[in-house]
Amino acid sequence: MSKVGDAVKEALLAFDQDKLVETTKKALDGGHSPQELIDALTAALKEVGEKFEKGEFFLAELVTAGEAAKTVISEYLRPLLKKTGTREAAGSIVIGTVAGDIHDIGKGIVASMFFTAGFEVIDLGVDVPVEKFVETTREKKPDIVAMSALLSTTLPMQREVIEALKRNNLRDQVRVIVGGSPVTDEWAKEIGADGYGEDAVAGVKLVKKLLNISE
Repeated sequence: MSKVGDAVKEALLAFDQDKLVETTKKALDGGHSPQELIDALTAALKEVGEKFEKGEFFLAELVTAGEAAKTVISEYLRPLLKKTGTREAAGSIVIGTVAGDIHDIGKGIVASMFFTAGFEVIDLGVDVPVEKFVETTREKKPDIVAMSALLSTTLPMQREVIEALKRNNLRDQVRVIVGGSPVTDEWAKEIGADGYGEDAVAGVKLVKKLLNISE
């Protein structure tokens, strides 16, 4: 790993957002490309995910690392990548928190990790109406539609989106994944989703599996 990669990894694994931002700005000012920094973040987040899976890191640390990466990506790297148009996406993902639910943190972290993993991410935000999922799927033709629900009362909206995709003859054209604290694998199967990710790390692995992308 390069010195820049080491610095990014050190800041992220220290859960120091200010240091990560400072490292990113210095690297960009020094001529390093946004893609190089994305690659470094991807490697660092992968290590955070592995430590989380082994029980060495806790959920709070995973969230903190994800939030730090999200800040750097949204404020510094994504705008530059869009401007240069140099990044070839591994696939496209539409993601949003379903109608009636305004929780953003978990969904935001998953979206950031999808982006660092190489995907084009279309983030619809929170409290997303069923029609918006359908409309965006029709217009953008994504590979994946990802839905988050943090409240048990909003779980039925995930089913409604899938049924609406069926009614509009779009369900066969896209893979649908679901997540959120009340979501289970059994629920995903019951509503006809293609898979369930219990956290951001699992979500990235699931998408890669569904799209036959090697780790």
